[in-house]
Amino acid sequence: MTNQTKQPELTLGDQIERAYSTMKLTRAHLGVAAMVLLGAFFDSIEQNAVGVAGPALRESWGLGSAQVGLLNTVTFTAIALGRLTAGFTSDRFGRRRLLSLNLLVFSVGSLLCAVAPNYEMLLVARFIVGVGIGGEIATAITMMSEFFAAKHRGVASGLVNVAAAGIGNLLAPLFGIIVFAVFSGDDQWRYLFAVLLLPALLVLFYRRSMPESPRYLAANGNVAEANMVLNRLAQGKLAGPLPEQVQYLDGENAAALAEPPRQAWTHVFRGRHLRTTLPLCIAVTMSYGGQISMATLIPLILTDRGFAITTALWYTLVMQSGSLVGSIVASFVSLRLPRRAVLTGAAALGLVAALGFGFAAPTIALVLLFGALFNFAVITINTTIFLYAPELYPTKIRGLGTAVILATGSLAGGLLPLLAGAVLDAGGVPAMFAMLAAFFVVGAIVVRIPRETLGRPLEEAF
Repeated sequence: MTNQTKQPELTLGDQIERAYSTMKLTRAHLGVAAMVLLGAFFDSIEQNAVGVAGPALRESWGLGSAQVGLLNTVTFTAIALGRLTAGFTSDRFGRRRLLSLNLLVFSVGSLLCAVAPNYEMLLVARFIVGVGIGGEIATAITMMSEFFAAKHRGVASGLVNVAAAGIGNLLAPLFGIIVFAVFSGDDQWRYLFAVLLLPALLVLFYRRSMPESPRYLAANGNVAEANMVLNRLAQGKLAGPLPEQVQYLDGENAAALAEPPRQAWTHVFRGRHLRTTLPLCIAVTMSYGGQISMATLIPLILTDRGFAITTALWYTLVMQSGSLVGSIVASFVSLRLPRRAVLTGAAALGLVAALGFGFAAPTIALVLLFGALFNFAVITINTTIFLYAPELYPTKIRGLGTAVILATGSLAGGLLPLLAGAVLDAGGVPAMFAMLAAFFVVGAIVVRIPRETLGRPLEEAF
């Protein structure tokens, strides 16, 4: 076995960061990323399914806008529950197990959606789907943050939202267009949910070789296994025997990090961590509420204006192109620009886009332009929060802290579209987007409170 020079004064977390800094990105890194991101992509398609299927459900079952909105509310409330549950359980039982379990729950929910005999059963099925989606994204973000060095971490974590809010949001309307073109009839929405079951099961099969996070293993005393995963990452082999074993971690120093007293969940809301949790919960409430309000209500707004379902979905797809660009931009500017500066700038752009959409978009061309800018801004904010949150908590509460912030966003995604819909009914499109513009103002203020993390290693201790 080859030995590196030991530095006993370093904690295991510092040793892992040092090992990461000496590695090139290998096929193993790409394999881990692919397994995580495929799940996030299909989760996003499912998350958008209510908005895509809404007009078809309204025609098939005669549902009103409030009933379609309730499906969305149930889904996102369950997503919040799934994220909180995943936060607790991933910190206790590991990231890897939660990824597979979440995707299995998601698949069961998708099947139940496809065969739901009535509206009440569809509500139950959407709740099950939401639990799986919520746990998947929260665990994915934490896991990606723990598999990469500080210089790559922002991009790696941000790619979760590229796959989900970027590519997933963009292709969700196209997915609906394809399904509705292939399947016709009153129950065509059932095929939308049924087809989603297949890729989810494929991803579940693909994840058999997913390793556990080295940081989680080291934090729980499994130093030898953590060292094995580091070797697999460095040598680019997720399965099979390794030609050599490099001793990246000093097992004699395991007490520096292994099994400290378990921290109560309330630490997320105490002391210096409160300066992270509260502002980012407020910011994600504003941004996520705006994003889901837009995704849920725009197809209904367009069909109410006389556009066919397919045409409305094509226009929604054009506006969602801003989501893809925003998630990519946010991921890669994280290499250079401070998190707080990106969040503030995106909030300012979102304010302009919301006011433009609501008050200065008389033609469909301007509607598409300001809609794309709105999605660009809101997804830039969400992606930056996704990669920012894990950097602000130590390993023992990283999963929970990240999950609390994401769960807050999910609750906002479930509840604020109801408020946006009520404002839309009462005051029209200008009133609704004036409210969304106010969200960006609040977000721009609170994101200045947490500390900056650009280029800093992940914390291990309180």
